[in-house]
Amino acid sequence: MTARVRVVWTPELLDYDFGPGHPMAPLRLDLTVRLARALGLLDRAGVEVVGAEPATDAQLETVHEPEYVAAVRRASGGGAGDPARGIGTEDDPVFPHMHEAAARIVAGSREAALAVWEGRVDHAVNLFGGMHHAMPGAAAGFCVYNDAAVAIRALLAAGAERVAYVDVDAHHGDGVQRAFWDDPRVLTVSVHESGATLFPGTGFPDETGGRGAPGGAVNLALPSHTGDAGWLRAIDAVVPPVLRAFAPQVLVTQHGCDTHVEDPIADLDVSVDAQRLVSTWLHDLAHEVAGGRWLALGGGGYAVVDVVPRAWTHLLGVAAHAPVDPATRVPQAWLDQVVALYGREAPGSMSDGASLAWRSWADGFDPADDVDRAVRATRGAAFPHLGLDPLHD
Repeated sequence: MTARVRVVWTPELLDYDFGPGHPMAPLRLDLTVRLARALGLLDRAGVEVVGAEPATDAQLETVHEPEYVAAVRRASGGGAGDPARGIGTEDDPVFPHMHEAAARIVAGSREAALAVWEGRVDHAVNLFGGMHHAMPGAAAGFCVYNDAAVAIRALLAAGAERVAYVDVDAHHGDGVQRAFWDDPRVLTVSVHESGATLFPGTGFPDETGGRGAPGGAVNLALPSHTGDAGWLRAIDAVVPPVLRAFAPQVLVTQHGCDTHVEDPIADLDVSVDAQRLVSTWLHDLAHEVAGGRWLALGGGGYAVVDVVPRAWTHLLGVAAHAPVDPATRVPQAWLDQVVALYGREAPGSMSDGASLAWRSWADGFDPADDVDRAVRATRGAAFPHLGLDPLHD
């Protein structure tokens, strides 16, 4: 079946650039788009590639404080940073036209979400999005504006009554959780490396939502160096049951690929093959629980050449109902471009050669296993709020 898919892309999105040496290098997105194009994904029937104009202040202010938006604008136009609001810090240094660049990402996600909700497309992908750390009044963790939260607010304003957000970035999706902490219409699910060892230091199992939305947040905090088998087991044990229980009308997902073993910032040991499989699971869940209405966002991922282009090209293939066979060789023309642009070789295969052997949660709990203990803690804390049995569902 051919999917109608919106892919957000315009070269202007590459203007979100914190400068030389910053981990959030726009080259990672440029290389991804080049690889997807080399594999023919962006030219498939049913795939529309669209740009985005910057979001308006009114749209940004559905999530962000007006004073914060004004501060970003001032810094963007050559004014001083505002470290108290996270602007001009080591993580989020000021760069020219920062407001416009960040607001363009927001508009891409917002308009993609509405296109899905209104039935103009089946799925949508904004690899530039997933800025899940931005808070109402502050930049954080390389994120200036929270496009995921703005997109979800737009869905709610358009009439959606239940929206689920699933975040599989190595870092906790704290900004999105914060935005909807007391909103029973939104379920936020984050699977990440434990905040005991990784920024932002949040996302523990007992964070299950505010008084107005008990069970509205589900957090699975994994131990450092969790590999494919544990990561897949953990996601399968938590994400499908809570999505089926919540029954969202739209699924929004964040696919930060900094879970990869080669990522220089986080400490999980996941392969591109496992990331591809989870993209497939989330796509299939969107069809199962949300009528196929699916918005997929990018996020973290700092192995600029070796991981990000392959991981997110797989995501694009899944969204287009044209999954790329892991055995596919990377086109030589793209490999040559990498050498020309980046001065180094890139992997020649779309696979890491991982076996992807893993055990279902139904196979039993191992109290000696750190991942199993993390899963049990999450199920025990969150499942009862959603009417689920933590021992059997």
